[in-house]
Amino acid sequence: MKLAHWMYAGPAHIGTLRVASSFKNVHAIMHAPLGDDYFNVMRSMLERERNFTPATASIVDRHVLARGSRKRVVDHIIRKDKEEGPDLIILTPTCTSSILQEDLKNFVDRASIISDCNVIFADVDHYQVNEIQAADRTLEQVVRYYLEKSHTLDQFVTDAPSVNIIGIITLGFHNRHDCRELRRLLKDLDIRINQIIPEGGSVEDPKNLPKARFNLIPYREVGLMTAMYLNKEFGMPYVSTTPMGAVDMAECIRQIKKSLETLAAPILSSKRVDYESYIDGQTRFVSQAAWFSRSIDCQNFTGKETVVFGDATHAASITKILAREMGIRVSCTGTYCKHDAEWFKEQIKDFCDEIIITDDHAEVGDIISRVEPSAIFGTQMERHIGKRLEIPCGVISAPAHIQNFSLGYRPFLGYEGTNQIADLVYNSFALGMEDHLLDIFCGHDTKEIMTKSLSTDISPIWDPESRQELGKIPRFVRDEVKRNTEKFARRKGILNVTVEVMHAAKEALS
Repeated sequence: MKLAHWMYAGPAHIGTLRVASSFKNVHAIMHAPLGDDYFNVMRSMLERERNFTPATASIVDRHVLARGSRKRVVDHIIRKDKEEGPDLIILTPTCTSSILQEDLKNFVDRASIISDCNVIFADVDHYQVNEIQAADRTLEQVVRYYLEKSHTLDQFVTDAPSVNIIGIITLGFHNRHDCRELRRLLKDLDIRINQIIPEGGSVEDPKNLPKARFNLIPYREVGLMTAMYLNKEFGMPYVSTTPMGAVDMAECIRQIKKSLETLAAPILSSKRVDYESYIDGQTRFVSQAAWFSRSIDCQNFTGKETVVFGDATHAASITKILAREMGIRVSCTGTYCKHDAEWFKEQIKDFCDEIIITDDHAEVGDIISRVEPSAIFGTQMERHIGKRLEIPCGVISAPAHIQNFSLGYRPFLGYEGTNQIADLVYNSFALGMEDHLLDIFCGHDTKEIMTKSLSTDISPIWDPESRQELGKIPRFVRDEVKRNTEKFARRKGILNVTVEVMHAAKEALS
């Protein structure tokens, strides 16, 4: 648990609530003080939900502190059971209420005896894990609970090729669009979808998960623990390569083919799919990204630098797309998923100059200020940083603003996703005449930005002669010359910019 003004990943109970509200007919109860129950408003706003979010709070107040909360929590569970008639109620504390160290598991056991629905306690350490880790753990807990509870488990796999998609979740970055694209992909490959959990699924669905021939995990953040559990208990293979970008799309499809071939049971399919021909056709005729990477438009990116930051899945995939498929230099890439740091480093070690693992947005801001990239690809925080530094930013990962929960179809996965990403990359750069026009008309607005650096370093001081020399430079390149000169001065430890320093910076840049 970390106390900060702003964090990339929220507290653990948010992850549990995201999983609970993704399932159909599941109610979540927070044992929390007033102020911790903002999830309802956040989900309704961002997901534009027409129905009320199925989550309520059992408020911790002065009466609870004086008498204990067992009666209030148990009564709340029983009341919601009668009012809503859910299949499952999940009880979770928050970081604040965890300080009380009450035996909520005992409260759940007591309520289970009285209520008609199933009741479980979210088994998450709220002091050690964040929102992402808690969501992954809660999903695995729900799946394990219903599989162990089912005494008539049918372990026979389907005759036809089939798959479970695990990890599509509410408030996920473009998750619903990605799910639609994955459905199209699997239909083209003649693979039947057995279950999709948790988004839109029932808690009764997990008992049917072992019927599928393999599991597909689109994102590492949620679903990987469930896939590993199913692999251990039922021997189900899983594919965790994210189908983002043309190269990884091909690799994912080949892994799907391999997973289908690992089972000894014969596959009965209505048609035989040539996977390599499918990859070739989709790459050349459906995805425009491969053509775009060879076009004159993409060649305009030569010499441009970028910084990438986000969750492990999206940051790694976007970094590989920029460097491997578009030939764009990635000066620095990083993630806030510190628990997945080793995997992340292994994935992108050959595609960027510098790797950063941090959940401190100020540290990310200082790196962006130091590198001064032509474009940023990150979260909503990097978008704010880029706006202050007048550097364009494309949002490629959660956390995101409401404009990234688009009503239109904008997947990041699949072959259509490659087109969306190519558009995002191209539109995020200020190229050619646009640079000139922005300088002529003083940028996008008339607000003066006080500083172009988020770093704590002191900006060099320009003497009168150097300012006069700077004024002779054409306006459309003046700001860039000033930034490059100050960057050179900071690297050399020079506090005063003179005409000689300007000439030295020009020679160094050349």
